[in-house]
Amino acid sequence: MTTQAERLEQFRAMHSPGRLLVLPNAWDAASAGMVQELGAEAIATSSAAVAWCHGYPDGDVVPNETAFAAVKEILRVISLPLSVDSEGGYSDDPEGVAAFVLKLIELGVVGINLEDGKSSPELLGRKIAAIKRAVKASGADVFINARCDVYLHDLVPDDAKLAEMIRRGKLYRDAGADGLFAPAMHDLKEIGEVVSAIDLPINILAMRVVPPVAELKSAGVRRVSIGALTARCAYGAALRGVTTLLKEGRYDAIFATSGDCPDFNKLFG
Repeated sequence: MTTQAERLEQFRAMHSPGRLLVLPNAWDAASAGMVQELGAEAIATSSAAVAWCHGYPDGDVVPNETAFAAVKEILRVISLPLSVDSEGGYSDDPEGVAAFVLKLIELGVVGINLEDGKSSPELLGRKIAAIKRAVKASGADVFINARCDVYLHDLVPDDAKLAEMIRRGKLYRDAGADGLFAPAMHDLKEIGEVVSAIDLPINILAMRVVPPVAELKSAGVRRVSIGALTARCAYGAALRGVTTLLKEGRYDAIFATSGDCPDFNKLFG
């Protein structure tokens, strides 16, 4: 059985120049086991999907123990490197965020996403620096993927977004980030400028307007993830099936997708 340090080394190698890591996002043991069975190189969680399946909205409100329990369930059934979407670290206190991440490392997690959201970029920089100090002092390490929400949350006018993304990316890099996540970026020229300006692996979020994986790789992107889309896909199919059952008394929408469900008894048997 590989150690956390060995899986982290594997995970870092997946972000090497010239490579592109495609990360399907999971939210529980079943979805993670399925993703592994389908041949993914690594697995990332979706904070939104983890929150929803435990009855919470997305947005730094999931209790730490709930987050840890979800991670434990996933790690019990997979052998791949696991990166955990940690929102803003569930705290505005950098030392508190560092303590949270140290616990994730103890469980076996190799990477985290940490977002600025609508908070100040300087706060995220302090959180990143605190994590790096704490993991160094503990003799461990973790891959920090700093999520910059300039485009996702329209934090500045359109004509200033690219410059602000680059400014924040450099701030997070200098604080110790290992990667930069730029959700809602989709223009290949702008993405290429971020790739050129910041010496970090750039992560793009799949959206309807985002070019295919091959084009992103040509632009220098090294990581693509799908966020909560896996869960939305699953819950969307369930919603259609149950709605048809309750409103029309028919089962066809349920059977349209239920046959595609993996054989989890065999997978976990």
